[in-house]
Amino acid sequence: MSTSFAQTPAQSGYRRVATRKMLTRTGGASLEAWTGGRQPLSMSTNAGAEELPFQRWHRFKEAFSPELIEQAVRESPIPVRRLADPFGGSGTSALTCQFLGIQPVTIEVNPFLADLIAAKLAQYHVPELLTALTRVARKATASRSRGAALVRSLPATFVEPGVKDRWLFDMPVLIQIARLRQAIEEESNPQVVRLFRVLLGGLMVGFSNAVVSGKGRRYRTNWEERRVDPACVLPAFTDAVAAAIVEIGAYESRPVRSSQVLHGDSRKLLATVGQFDQLTCSPPYPNSFDYTDVYNLELWMLGYLTSSDENRDLRRATLSSHVQVSREFAAAPRCARLDRTMRELRRASDELWDSRIPAMVGAYFADLQGLMRICAQALPSKGQAWFVVGDSQYAGIHVQVARILADLAPSVGLKVERMTPFRSMRVSPQQSGRHMLSEDLVVFSRP
Repeated sequence: MSTSFAQTPAQSGYRRVATRKMLTRTGGASLEAWTGGRQPLSMSTNAGAEELPFQRWHRFKEAFSPELIEQAVRESPIPVRRLADPFGGSGTSALTCQFLGIQPVTIEVNPFLADLIAAKLAQYHVPELLTALTRVARKATASRSRGAALVRSLPATFVEPGVKDRWLFDMPVLIQIARLRQAIEEESNPQVVRLFRVLLGGLMVGFSNAVVSGKGRRYRTNWEERRVDPACVLPAFTDAVAAAIVEIGAYESRPVRSSQVLHGDSRKLLATVGQFDQLTCSPPYPNSFDYTDVYNLELWMLGYLTSSDENRDLRRATLSSHVQVSREFAAAPRCARLDRTMRELRRASDELWDSRIPAMVGAYFADLQGLMRICAQALPSKGQAWFVVGDSQYAGIHVQVARILADLAPSVGLKVERMTPFRSMRVSPQQSGRHMLSEDLVVFSRP
C-alpha cells in the first residue's frame, strides 16, 4: 500500500489561509497577536494548547507556553531587559522575549534545535526567500543524485535493506531527501540554508517508517505495508516553506529582532553570557532518558551527526539526567533530603535496571546546583530564576526535584520565593503508570 505524506498540500494551504485570517484579526507584532488570547491547559507546557505560528515548523510537544514567560516577566520585581534560557528547546522563551521587547539569550546543546531556535529568531527578506525556494525546488527536481553520500553517512538501520529487515527510510524517499538537501546546501545565504534545513527537518518523521513520542521512536503499525510516496517529498517541503514565509512576513515587526543563540553545553556556556535580569528554563527531568533520541532522525538525516563518536560526544554534553552513555558523574551535593534519597537508592541498587542510576541522580543535582550558582552571580539584586522541574522515581524511591533544589538554594546564594505545582506526571508502566510524580515551578531570587 502506498501512502502520501501525512500533511497534504491542500491541508497546508488551508493552514496558510487560517494564518492570514488570524493575522488580519489581531494585527501582527504583539505577543497577544501571536498567541491570540488562547488559554493553555498548563502554563508549563504547550501540549494540548492551540498551536501557534512558528511552533508548526517542528512538532515539539513539551515546549514552554509563551504565557509562562510573559507571567515571569510581568511578575519580576525588577525590569527584565535581558532573559536567559540555558535549555532552549524549541525556542519559545526566546521568541516570546522578542514579542515582549526583551533581549533573549538562549543555550541549546542539540545542534538541530539550536538551528531551529536561531531560524525562528532571525530576520529575513521575504522576496529573497521566495526566490530561493523556487531555485531549490528547480534544482532538486532536475537532480540525478542517488544519495550515495547520505547513505554512507547513516547508521545501517536508517535505509533499506536496514537491519533484520527493518529500516526507517525507503530508498526512493531517501534519494528525494538527499536531492533536496544538496539543493539547499548550495544556497549562498547561510540564513536561508539554516531555515530551509530545519523546515525539512520538521517533515522528517512523516517521511519515515517511524513515529516519535516523548520517549523516542518506534515503528509505525503495519509500516511494511505503508509506503511513503517519494513524489510527495518536494511538494511537502515547498508547502512547509511557503507556510513559514507567511508567518515570517506577518510577524517581522517584533519589538526586538536581535538575539543570542549559543550551541553547546549549558553547564559550560551559561557563565560566559554575562549579566541577565531573569532566567527561565525547564531542565531535562532525571528520568534516565536522553532526549537526544527524540531527534535522532533529524540529527542524522540533516548531517548534524555523521559518526557514532559525534553521537557519543553529544550525549555526554547533555545534563546528567540519563545513563545512555558512559560518562563521569560528578559527586552529589550535600543536603539532608538528597543525602537520604541517595542512601535509599544505593540500598535498592539490586532493584534498579541500571547500577549507574544513583550516581546519575547525584550528578543531576550537582549540575543544577552549578547552574544555580551562576544565576546567583549573574542576576542583579531581586532578579529571579524560574525553574520548571519534574520528579522521578526509581524502585519506588521518590526523587523530589523541586524540594531538593529548594534545599540547595541557600548554599549558592539564592532565596526560594515560591514553589507551585503545575501538574502530575505518570511513572513508568513498570511502576503502575499512574499519575504520581509532580511537575513544579520553583522561583528563586538573588537577595
